[in-house]
Amino acid sequence: MPQSRRRPERTMEINRLINTGRITLNVVEDGTGPLIVLLHGFPETSYSWRHLLPVLASQGFRAVAPDQRGYGLSDRPSSVDDYTIAQLVDDVASLIQALGEEKAILVGHDWGAVVAWHMALAYPAKVAGVAALSVPFVGHGSVPPLSAVRAIFGAGFYQIYFQRAAAARELEADYARTFTRVLCGLSGDAPSVSSLVLPPGKKFLDICGPSPHTLPGWLSAEDIEHYTRIFTSTGFTTPLNWYRNMNTNWEIAKSWNTAVVSAPSILLVGDRDPIAQFYDVPRLASIMRDHVVDLRGVEVVTGAGHWIHQERQNEVERIITEFVLSISP
Repeated sequence: MPQSRRRPERTMEINRLINTGRITLNVVEDGTGPLIVLLHGFPETSYSWRHLLPVLASQGFRAVAPDQRGYGLSDRPSSVDDYTIAQLVDDVASLIQALGEEKAILVGHDWGAVVAWHMALAYPAKVAGVAALSVPFVGHGSVPPLSAVRAIFGAGFYQIYFQRAAAARELEADYARTFTRVLCGLSGDAPSVSSLVLPPGKKFLDICGPSPHTLPGWLSAEDIEHYTRIFTSTGFTTPLNWYRNMNTNWEIAKSWNTAVVSAPSILLVGDRDPIAQFYDVPRLASIMRDHVVDLRGVEVVTGAGHWIHQERQNEVERIITEFVLSISP
């Protein structure tokens, strides 16, 4: 393992609103040193990084986790058009600038990984490295993504279901039930790996399975309560708007079709993550290297599901710490 950098005197973790000039983002910040920006996925907030933030700070980094656009205490524009990949990427670029930095290492999970990869395409000089969790970068397809998944998986695929207003109504009917079933059902502790395809007449929570009698050890009642409280005040419509721009994002990304991710990068994926079934995991590194030219590795975490950084906290912290120390001066 690379040597730890000289550890500075720790700052207290702080929570504050930052006006980037484009949007106001709520951020949690800890530590001083080279900047690391941690980007959460759906349906989470900066809270999902509660374990990793202080670890990175203790290693001499300035770790900053925003509630991304449409989430938590950050701005939540009302239009679907306000959630394109161009705007999400520009949010991160403007946040780095507002923090007084020129570049950052990006750590992203789920949709946060999508933003991190595209940030590396759009603003390569601002990205010192990418650690992606769950979602690889394998280039852009030849047809719009919603058309592609409909052809492969049918109309019941969850991304197609998320285009409907009924998706928000389902998820908002009982927030505590939603978070219990989604976090447990897509984890490595679920009895089986979800196919993410809704059978006829079923809804999204049906594929997540019933609420378990007891929570897995990595998830507490306080965690469920936190997400319930935050999303009760914000709802699910704006987070779902990220999915409602998938075809628009494909059009936008045409301008990056010849670009590659040049920053040092790694991918972490749980072998029980439903997302992993979409890829040939044993061949994933060789496939990614056509688009991620400095890929340092693909780490498959045994027994982990979709919430890899929470389910396998210690292992993920070790892998990411080794990576950021290896690329940071």
